[in-house]
Amino acid sequence: MNSEGQAQHEKQFVDEALDNTDLSNNLSAKIKNPLAGIPQQTLLRDVEEFAAEYGLSDIAPLLKKGALVAQNPAEFENVEGLDETERGVLRDEVVRKWHQPAALYMTVILCSIGAAVQGWDQTGSNGANLSWPVAFGIPDNDTTNPNYTRNLWLVGLVNAGPYIGSAFFGCWLSDPLNNYFGRRGTIFFSAVFCLLTVIGSGCTQNWYELLICRLLLGVGMGSKASTVPIYAAENVPALIRGGLVMSWQMWTAFGIFLGFCANLAVYNVGDIAWRLQLGSAFIPAVPLVVGIYFCPESPRWLMKKGRYAQAYKSLLRLRNHPIQAARDLYYVHAQLLIEHKVIGQTNYAQRIIELFTIPRVRRATLASFVVMIAQQMCGINIIAFYSSSVFVQAGADNLHALLASFGFGLVNFVFAFPAVWTIDTFGRRALLLFTFPNMAWTLLAAGLCFLIPETSRAHLGLVAFFIFLFAAFYSPGEGPVPFTYSAEVFPLSHREVGMAWAVATCLFWASVLSMTWPSMVAAMTPTGAFGFYCGLNILAFIMIFLWLPETKQRTLEELDWVFAVPTRKHMSYQVTESLPYFFKRWVAMNKSATLKPLYNFDHVASDAQRSASVTAYNQEHHKPAAQQKVNL
Repeated sequence: MNSEGQAQHEKQFVDEALDNTDLSNNLSAKIKNPLAGIPQQTLLRDVEEFAAEYGLSDIAPLLKKGALVAQNPAEFENVEGLDETERGVLRDEVVRKWHQPAALYMTVILCSIGAAVQGWDQTGSNGANLSWPVAFGIPDNDTTNPNYTRNLWLVGLVNAGPYIGSAFFGCWLSDPLNNYFGRRGTIFFSAVFCLLTVIGSGCTQNWYELLICRLLLGVGMGSKASTVPIYAAENVPALIRGGLVMSWQMWTAFGIFLGFCANLAVYNVGDIAWRLQLGSAFIPAVPLVVGIYFCPESPRWLMKKGRYAQAYKSLLRLRNHPIQAARDLYYVHAQLLIEHKVIGQTNYAQRIIELFTIPRVRRATLASFVVMIAQQMCGINIIAFYSSSVFVQAGADNLHALLASFGFGLVNFVFAFPAVWTIDTFGRRALLLFTFPNMAWTLLAAGLCFLIPETSRAHLGLVAFFIFLFAAFYSPGEGPVPFTYSAEVFPLSHREVGMAWAVATCLFWASVLSMTWPSMVAAMTPTGAFGFYCGLNILAFIMIFLWLPETKQRTLEELDWVFAVPTRKHMSYQVTESLPYFFKRWVAMNKSATLKPLYNFDHVASDAQRSASVTAYNQEHHKPAAQQKVNL
């Protein structure tokens, strides 16, 4: 508990911070640094009391320097008391922003393995779909069978099992699991489920045993998918957060690719091929179970629990220098005080309700819903779940269908790499607005190619070509953005339940897609079904344009102010400012056209501002040009 004096100080600090900006209704779209404008003497006194309250008195001098840097990050060169080593480290954050500690990269690698587990789990059933329905007496490829329609729905139900389990159980377990066991404990729990249930799937004797195993697999998949992106987002510096957190999708794509490789590897082993295809997904789960023990816990989770000393130790492992750890610790603490005043502290059921009642949280809920449902609307999981069946319908035999699926997995993985560099420069929103129209026309083209006579050699080749092209547009856009974006947008108080909502949205609609696709393609033909998803791409583009704020290069705490901007103000800006600018600049090719910014940054350092500060310092001190280069 805080002392009465400390509590009074915190109340005064929060009230002053909220005087000019309402975190629930930021009509001015001002992005405010919570430490800006505090007199230096007051700030240093607050830091002293903070250090005494949380057992950090031994590092109080360092915390004071960190707080002064956090108060105006772009002007760190002028902060008194910093030595040259500390200034050099702060310059390197901009100049060498990918130079990070081994513990940070180890965390991201483990998160990547978690994503690979997710991808492999998805594609094990893809190849197995060619044989397990026959083995269990529910063939879905014999239209003369009187139970044909029933079999289609049963196959769809079994394939949807992990997504049903995730959407209704696994995702919603992540909040209580995170509350009691932390990020690392939740990831360990989910990895154990993903390890044991896929082995069980390979040993089942009938379709309903397989369904049960896949439902239980969903418990692990849902809790893991709801936690791993948050864990990565909370550990990674803001300037490279998108590039590293998007590794979830890149390595999910890699897991999908490995799953297709495994499908091919056991293609000719006989009747147990489908069992090996399902069971092989245990392989990446093993290093995840073991490796998560060696990673640091999320500092923000530790701070949420009041364990500031442990949070500081964790930050020391995740940052290059103690000055960065001290700065981040106090800055996050300052924003959490404001967040707690606006949002408060509630129980699990209340937090679920507050996803739709607190304005700042509701806007994050809407935005995460848009990016997550768009992942299913775009149609990528048609291919991830059923590519082997799709290519068989296009005229391929089983071997060539698996080879074509392998090609899809390879394209999906390789084209995810550009997003590592573009997601933090072009931004999340821009990548989506560029890729969705291209996904729409390539999906339509793939569907139209089914109308080419099967006797033509071009039939299968063109279907595969446009599906591969579709994957190439998906991978740097809607591929990495949804999980990266959803992990960022919620305040710390609602981050677990918010991410649970987002992932449950994604996986629930994945289960709907999985269940309906066999019957849809039978009723509408591949051309009609692909055309239907082309239309959904266009609808998703409109939703993204109207409702999705940009989050690139802002700290998780600064995003509280971004999502305080009313949705109607954001929509009005897009329609009256952004859309006319696009037509002037890119249709009329008017190079002098300018776009009025939506957000006003008040004492918040952008990447460009900090880069300008570093460049000015280098020029003043006559650094060689090669050392002046700033990586934006």
